[in-house]
Amino acid sequence: MEKPALGSDPVGLALSEDIGGGDLTSEYFLGTGSGAARIFLKQPAVVAGVETAVEVFHRVDPRLEVHVQTASGTRALAGATVLEVRGPLRSILSGERVALNFLQHLSGVATLTRRYVEAIGQRKARILDTRKTLPGLRALEKAAVVAGGGMNHRMGLYDMVMLKDNHLAASGGLENLQAAITRFRSEKPGIRVEIEADTLQQVRQFIQLEGVDVILLDNMTTGELREAVALGAGRVQFEASGGVTLETVRAIAATGVDFISVGALTHSAPAVDLSLEILK
Repeated sequence: MEKPALGSDPVGLALSEDIGGGDLTSEYFLGTGSGAARIFLKQPAVVAGVETAVEVFHRVDPRLEVHVQTASGTRALAGATVLEVRGPLRSILSGERVALNFLQHLSGVATLTRRYVEAIGQRKARILDTRKTLPGLRALEKAAVVAGGGMNHRMGLYDMVMLKDNHLAASGGLENLQAAITRFRSEKPGIRVEIEADTLQQVRQFIQLEGVDVILLDNMTTGELREAVALGAGRVQFEASGGVTLETVRAIAATGVDFISVGALTHSAPAVDLSLEILK
């Protein structure tokens, strides 16, 4: 199934809700002069969302010249310039807050992702995001995860099968489940199939199914994760999920799982502190 055309325009929506019928402060209290400004980091971070910030300024005023100084995916120190903007000062200040909003949130996602990636060291596990994203910002947030060194899970319901506990409860047993997987494989070849297991008994059952690519191990202890990996070694991949924190992710990675999904990357990332200053 192709990705649906939802017509999402987060930049347009953000500018509409912020500027509305016009920036009254800039229109009435600024002249028509031009100048320059820079957006800079006020704390160390992994930068993300730079392209979106550039788009914000160009939408506000196509005359603005925006020069990127720190690309998305770059780790930078406090004081580093992310981008410079030149042109009408009214337009620069009209786009300031929306550009900063995107940068602070998306850089927060990238920075938190990088912390998880570094926490697992040289283990083979990859850090995955989830669908726990802000409505309308999924593509931007998932791009920020990649900028931080993580890996995207499915984008939505349309590009991967994910059989969770509620699906399994309604499936009618293993025989019906296998028949459905077989039919799906014949009609949608190439699309991954993942199934959630809450217990080791389920793992033993699911590794017998034909056509399963990944088994999600939900809220299991590290001992259970190790045992599950041993049961299915060479047959399927394993994803650990549920309650993963920076304090526990290294031990989880050491169990041998292939993926670790972390909802906090997008739903709980602290914003990065950035600011815009007019250059004299």
